Amino acid sequence: MKVILTETVDTLGIVGTEVKVARGYARNYLLPKKLAVLSTEANKLLLERKRKEYDLKAAQLKENALKLAELLTEVNLEIKAKVSDEGRLYGSVSRRLVVEKLAELGFVVERSMVRLEDSIKEPGEYKVPIQLMADVKTKILVTVVAEE
Repeated sequence: MKVILTETVDTLGIVGTEVKVARGYARNYLLPKKLAVLSTEANKLLLERKRKEYDLKAAQLKENALKLAELLTEVNLEIKAKVSDEGRLYGSVSRRLVVEKLAELGFVVERSMVRLEDSIKEPGEYKVPIQLMADVKTKILVTVVAEE
C-alpha cells in the first residue's frame, strides 16, 4: 500500500515522502496516528506544500545551529572541583555539569548534544565536542581547576 508521510518517521522517511508499506502497518499504525495519508493526487499536492514548509524550517534550524556553533567555539568553561592529594577529582565533570555551566552563560544545549565520552576525573584543559545537529559540530574548551 502506498502512503505519503505527513510526519517524519525514523524508519520510513521524512515529511512528504511517498513510501510503500504493508497494509496492516498503514491501517493500524500510520493512518490512525495521522503519520501518513493514502497516496492520491490531491494528497500529493497538499503534502508537496507541507514538504516545502518542512524544508524551510529545516534550513532555518540549521542556520540557527551554525550561529550557535560559531558562538560556542569562543566559550571557555571554567569548572572548579575538589581535588584529592593524588590530583584526582573527588567527583567528576559530567555532561550534565557542562550543560548546566553553558546554561549559566545563556546557551541552551541538551545533554545528548554534549559528546563527552567519559566523565572528566582530573584537573586540566579538555576540548569537549558538541553536536548541535547531524552535520553541525563544534568544540568548547573546558578547564577543570582545583577548588581552594
